[in-house]
Amino acid sequence: MQPVEIYTSPLCGFCHAAKRLLNKKGVSFSEVDVLVEPHRRSEMMDRAGGRHTVPQIFIGTTHVGGCDELYELEQAGKLDPLLEG
Repeated sequence: MQPVEIYTSPLCGFCHAAKRLLNKKGVSFSEVDVLVEPHRRSEMMDRAGGRHTVPQIFIGTTHVGGCDELYELEQAGKLDPLLEG
């Protein structure tokens, strides 16, 4: 299983939806709350090619993008293979 990292904010509905999908699939992930750790937002933006919105999701070395992209991968049947590496 590839490591999964998600940059979030507690006020973000898309963040909660992305985490819900990962939890439903039984995927463990590390979470970086950019409100609690604001200095990590610049790290997120560097890794995400300048994107500044949350969530930003990484599976292994792959930048998935946000919640919509995560659900698109799931609907296309591509999320499980990406998670398995």
